[in-house]
Amino acid sequence: MRLRLTVHEARRGSEGFRVVRPVRVPECAELFDDAWWLNAYVDRDAALLMAGLWTLAATSPRSLIHLPLRGPAPPAGSGRLDLVLLHHSLQLAPARWKDVRRRLSPGRPRTVDLVLAEPAESEYASLHHTENRDRFHQSVHAETLFMTGSAAAFRRGAAVFLDVARNGPGHVVAHPDRAYRHRHYCRTVDCDARFRDIHVEYREAPAPEDPPPP
Repeated sequence: MRLRLTVHEARRGSEGFRVVRPVRVPECAELFDDAWWLNAYVDRDAALLMAGLWTLAATSPRSLIHLPLRGPAPPAGSGRLDLVLLHHSLQLAPARWKDVRRRLSPGRPRTVDLVLAEPAESEYASLHHTENRDRFHQSVHAETLFMTGSAAAFRRGAAVFLDVARNGPGHVVAHPDRAYRHRHYCRTVDCDARFRDIHVEYREAPAPEDPPPP
């Protein structure tokens, strides 16, 4: 998979951070802070991009991966979020994000080739161990969801989005009157028990003449 990215730098004294963003924000990708879940809705292209970005987070522990997703007003009772992925070794407090974002350089283009590989079975087996630390920690700050984890955790997250990209389109049922009436296909990004999992659902955009989703 080839990712077209923009790399930004933010410095404060001797301290510096590198923030990586995709050149193109996916059209059909939404992330909501709902009452019980964190809900992500993606089509195939958005799910593939997410899989690539989460793989990049696993292989680039010195970078913050930022995906701007906020857009039109969300449904009542929900808050629309941006997404930041960061390796736990960076130790960036989410409360500092606004300052880091304000100091970002204009950015330089970069193209990265990635292999979207399934995690090893041992990485899934470790989830059942009480001493396992490869689970995501999360925080919501400044209308942004921060997902902090290890390389293994990001590989498992990438596999979730890759599965949705592969299998979600086959579950769509064509209805001339309701583009959103389809078989529900979803996967879950598991987090530490203290936090909420991310419910990832496949969803295609309706044609311009179709009504909005229920």
